Amino acid sequence: MRTQNGPLHHIRVLELGSLIAGPFAGQLLGDYGAEVIKVEPPTGDPMRTWGVCHEGQGLWWTSIARNKSSVVLDLRSSEGQAAARRLAVSADVVIENFRPGQVERWGLGYDDLVADNPGLIMVHVSGYGRSGPRAAEAGFGSIGEGMGGIRHTTGPADGPSSRTGISLGDSLSGMFAVIGALAALAERAESGKGQEVDVALYEAVAALMESSLADAEVGGVVRGRTGGVLPGVAPSNAYPTLDGAEVLIAGNAQTVFTRLCEAMDRPDLVTDERFATHVDRGRNAEELDALIAGWTATLTADDLLALLAEAGVPSGRVYTALDALTDPHYLARGMVQRLTSTSGVDLPTTGVVPAFSRTPGSIRTPGPALGSHDHLVEPLGQEA
Repeated sequence: MRTQNGPLHHIRVLELGSLIAGPFAGQLLGDYGAEVIKVEPPTGDPMRTWGVCHEGQGLWWTSIARNKSSVVLDLRSSEGQAAARRLAVSADVVIENFRPGQVERWGLGYDDLVADNPGLIMVHVSGYGRSGPRAAEAGFGSIGEGMGGIRHTTGPADGPSSRTGISLGDSLSGMFAVIGALAALAERAESGKGQEVDVALYEAVAALMESSLADAEVGGVVRGRTGGVLPGVAPSNAYPTLDGAEVLIAGNAQTVFTRLCEAMDRPDLVTDERFATHVDRGRNAEELDALIAGWTATLTADDLLALLAEAGVPSGRVYTALDALTDPHYLARGMVQRLTSTSGVDLPTTGVVPAFSRTPGSIRTPGPALGSHDHLVEPLGQEA
């Protein structure tokens, strides 16, 4: 659906992917104003029934497919492939997240499409990328999280590796797909030429692993699971309160630590040789955390948070989704939006991130009914 709103209102995206990584990229581009035409098989994207469902429809579908049009094409048939090629002629960006080589077998690879659309940017998202010894293997987000390294560092210190509770690898890949597409669009504005963008799930995860490689090879430290803390960074933890809640406090920076000590009425801790510097605090983190926990346990969460806010110490609760739905700050910044699904159900969804001052993004439509925009195929073909 074309719009005059959003920084990408002039961009047309053809989404050939399914499930999470490719469609999340399409969601973000649509949030920024792009027209996103989603191609689905006759049975529909599996996301239509994934996760928590209401009356047979996945609640996630309304969000991940928002701002999109749905066109049904059987890409395994010559007719469906021909229709997809017609759609690609007028597209600025094509997103696909099939196993490498699949779109080429369908005659929908970059070389096939760029012949009729030299400025086309084609974004590929796959488990291992389009080159290397594992390129042809199937890959899902959870496997990418393992190979990328984050599973090894997630979970309790004395327990097995864990996942974060969301499809982190897929979502990170979708975000890098958007970054790549935007960078390629910026370059096209100078060269007039399109190009391919190759996103590997495991690389999207690995790119966030900070200095882990150098830590291991040069520093001799292989990062592992540490629960709710980061080794060498203190105080930065969840602390108990009088009313049984948990409050997060991040006071590791020197000036912030000084303010925390003043709020605790323990200014002596600032010059205590155990905690005088960042390195000292990291080395004696358990002892420092015990001191802070002893203090926080004497206050209710509300009183503690008010005191820390007044002192200028970063702090906060551990939110659930129910907390977010009613939080004044979420609401004030439009981070909770409402959509009516195609079945008539009023649903909350997250807002557009980031916020733009002059060309704000928007949530215009919910995830569409299957094939509700099939009429777009021929008009777009004639446009070309």
